[in-house]
Amino acid sequence: MEDCGLTWPEIQFAFGGSAAAGDADAMLPRLGLTGAQFINVANGCATGGSALLSGYWAIQSGEFDLGMVVGFDKHPRGAFNALPGELGLPDWYGETGMMLTTQFFAMKIRRYMQAFDISEKTLALVAEKAFANGARTDHAWRREPVDAETIAASRMINDPLTKFMFCSPAEGGVALVIASEKRARQMGRANVKILGAAMRTRPEGSFEVFAPSLSTTRGVAPTVLASQAAFEMAGVGPEDIDVAQLQDTESGAEIMHMAENGFCKDGDQERMIRDGQTRLDGTLPINTDGGCLACGEPIGASGLRQIYENVVQLRGIAEDRQVANVRLAYSQVYGAPGLSAVCILGR
Repeated sequence: MEDCGLTWPEIQFAFGGSAAAGDADAMLPRLGLTGAQFINVANGCATGGSALLSGYWAIQSGEFDLGMVVGFDKHPRGAFNALPGELGLPDWYGETGMMLTTQFFAMKIRRYMQAFDISEKTLALVAEKAFANGARTDHAWRREPVDAETIAASRMINDPLTKFMFCSPAEGGVALVIASEKRARQMGRANVKILGAAMRTRPEGSFEVFAPSLSTTRGVAPTVLASQAAFEMAGVGPEDIDVAQLQDTESGAEIMHMAENGFCKDGDQERMIRDGQTRLDGTLPINTDGGCLACGEPIGASGLRQIYENVVQLRGIAEDRQVANVRLAYSQVYGAPGLSAVCILGR
C-alpha cells in the first residue's frame, strides 16, 4: 500500500490464500477491521494465481475498482506428502509412496526425458540458471550460484532428480494491489496492465499430480488449455513474450512447462537450454528471480511472486536481473491435483 500510496480503509475487497499458516484473512486485525470483503482461496500450488484471477474478475464485473490479492505461507521441513483421503484416493496409494510429490515428479520427468530425448545434464542446467538468478534477487532463499556439475553430483532424492533440482516449500508472503484502468490512471499507476488471464483444470486423460494411472488415450495438460486461453484473450502469441515465469517445483517441471505453454515443441528444450536462450541475456529469459528453485514455494505466495517479478521487470527496476526492453511478461503456476493459472501482463 505504501508503494501505491493507499491506506487499508481504501481497499474494497481482498482475496488471499495460505495452505499451512492459517486462513489468509487472519491478517485483518493487523491491517484494520474495516469490514472489507475478504475471501480465502485454496487451490494447491496455484492458490496465488487463483487469488489474482478472483480479484481480476471482481474488478472486471464492475462491482469494485480497487482491491488486494495476498498470499503467504510457512511450511514444515520436508517434501509435501498429502493424505490420499483428502483427494478421494485409497490409502494404498499413499502407502506405496505415490502421494510423495518428489517421487511423482521424478517419475513424470523420467518418462518425458525418455520420450523426447532430454538429458540429465539439462536438468542440472535449469537449476544452475535458477541459482545464478537467485544470487541477483533480494527475496530469493538460495542466494549463491551452484554449478551444474555440483548440482548433478548432489544427493539423489528420486531418480533422476537430485537435491539441488528441487525447490524447498520454505516461507514467504506477497501482496498486490489491483485496480480498474480508470482508478489506476487516477493513481498514476496505469503502466502495467493485465492483458490476459485464465485458469483451467485437467481434462480427461491428462496425467497430473496424484493421478493413480496413465490413460492410454492421452489428454492435453491443463497448462496447455490455460495458456491458449490467455494468449487468445491478450491477442498475442508465445513469440511475443519478453520474459516468462514458469512453475518450477523441480527442474523437470520448468522443462515440461516450456512446451506446455507454447514456447517450444517437446524436445526442443534440450537445445534452447544448452544454448542459453532461457538465461537473463537469452531470447526468452525464464524465472528471472530464480523461480521456486531459488525462492522456495510457500504455496499461498508462490504464484503471486511470479506476478511481482513480472511487474518489477515491466517497470524496469529489477536491477541486476533486469531484462532489456520488457513489454510483455508471462506467468504460469501449476497446482495439484491438476490445474493451471496463466497471466499475461503488458505495458
